[in-house]
Amino acid sequence: MLAVRWIISLIFVVQNAVAMAVLGIVFLPWALFSPKGARMACQLYAGWALWTAKWMLGLRHEVRGTIPTDEVMIAAKHQSFLDILMIFYYAPKPKFIMKHELLWTPIIGLYAYRLGCVPVNRGKRGQAIKKMVDDVRSGAAEAGQLVIYSQGTRVKPGEMKAYKVGTYALYDQLQQPCVPAATNAGLFWPKGTILRKPGLAVVEFLEPIPLGQEQKPFMADLEAKVEGRSNALLEEAGYDG
Repeated sequence: MLAVRWIISLIFVVQNAVAMAVLGIVFLPWALFSPKGARMACQLYAGWALWTAKWMLGLRHEVRGTIPTDEVMIAAKHQSFLDILMIFYYAPKPKFIMKHELLWTPIIGLYAYRLGCVPVNRGKRGQAIKKMVDDVRSGAAEAGQLVIYSQGTRVKPGEMKAYKVGTYALYDQLQQPCVPAATNAGLFWPKGTILRKPGLAVVEFLEPIPLGQEQKPFMADLEAKVEGRSNALLEEAGYDG
């Protein structure tokens, strides 16, 4: 049975990559001239990936809580490429803070740039944050939901990684409410393997953290909410640690 699961997972990964490449090429002329073209291509790809995951893998998904529609910052738990797909597909105009190296990834890099994602150089986060704040204030960046992964990378279920203070810097400087987001997606679309598992992947948007918090209470509140709810979602899915 496990061997069958591996084979199906491999087929899913291959067809998913083909779909990304085909959509990336077909929409390229439109995407080069308009962010709308880039967003349409990525919406179609995310929808395709979520749909094929359901019928090929038995991997269903669910978004809980109130999906942010205003100009807010989403501070999300990151366990898997799946949670990126879910946030992108359901939030109206998400733009992600991402590693600068991803700009050089074929197809993904170009489209991320056209969507208004913010590349951050490692070791130069303060400079990158300042540029992003300046872009937003000057109107150069399109309004939308800014998505930041506060731990800076994907974190496997059950692992701990420190929350980075860059999240607070954005919250403080942009003066936008912060919407925490929890997930259990890493159980089903794990990091570092092609194996995909059936089940119900959840991204849950939590109650916003209002403006005006100081750094220490903000970071403590954010971590408690995201980790607490993510752990509850893991347990709901049968994860025992």
